[in-house]
Amino acid sequence: MGGKQLGFSDYELTTAKKQTKREKFLSEMDAVVPWAALIALIEPHYPKASKKGGRPPYPLATMLRIHLLQQWYSLSDPAMEEALIETPTMRRFAGIELISDRIPDETTILTFRHLLEKHDLGEQIFETVKAHLSARGMTMRQGTIVDATLIAAPSSTKNKKGERDPEMHQTKKGNQWYFGMKVHAGVDKDSGLIHSVVVTAANVHDLNPAAELLHGDEEVVYGDAGYQGIAKRPEMAGAAAEFRVAMRPGKRRSLPDTPDGRLQDLIETAKAHIRAKVEHPFRVIKQQFGFQKTRLRGLVKNRCKIHVLAALTNLFLARRRLLMAAA
Repeated sequence: MGGKQLGFSDYELTTAKKQTKREKFLSEMDAVVPWAALIALIEPHYPKASKKGGRPPYPLATMLRIHLLQQWYSLSDPAMEEALIETPTMRRFAGIELISDRIPDETTILTFRHLLEKHDLGEQIFETVKAHLSARGMTMRQGTIVDATLIAAPSSTKNKKGERDPEMHQTKKGNQWYFGMKVHAGVDKDSGLIHSVVVTAANVHDLNPAAELLHGDEEVVYGDAGYQGIAKRPEMAGAAAEFRVAMRPGKRRSLPDTPDGRLQDLIETAKAHIRAKVEHPFRVIKQQFGFQKTRLRGLVKNRCKIHVLAALTNLFLARRRLLMAAA
């Protein structure tokens, strides 16, 4: 093939037909993901070509792109392999030009994920993206909203061991029982971006990892009624932040209809408006990227996945600012 190879975004611009939703999304993500920084992070751990001959490993850039496609479209390893075979847009995004190119099979895709898990690269990807956003003026300093969301795990015992995932647990929310894990996040109150994330079994109380969700420089911390008592926790001793935690729903309902009672209710509404910002990244992870149920067993694998998803969520939420800055 002579001449310069077209990049993913170039290709999308040269096709005259109407751009599909997937093409638009992928060309935006292609422009905002800090590819060079992520490749530099993973490269030291990525297998080099063997001197003894045999098949060379797939380019790291291709495997990273495939891994991100998997997260964006919530695909299992076999479904990802099929999507690459069937979907030209995904193939082009991964840098697999023609059908004659080798397409990584599900085992190769799985091996790459295991590499990220083994070297704790999920967390480092999250930190690298945070640094990338910070360098572009998106710092997360003034205030933090803390919250947690449940992710269900399969409760089926139809597997090799005949048991549910031993690292997942049951918890009751309202009158309903859930089995799975909890994602605790610290979200910046101004930008709505995630600055910290902790993954636990579902039965861990929201207060337990709360201190890990703070970066230490915030002036104010917001939380729902589940964070009542946060200021009294020993690990919060010496914290300079002001805690603005929601009143318990029963207490709020019984506020008197007096000027003082009405003022307290207005304050609760104002706090709720700010706390609502934390729902946006959770919605992106669960609805936009389709992560509503765990496919992987154990907390280590899911922790890695959640950190990568948190990084991709921040890029997605900041994409317009990043694209404008690059224009």
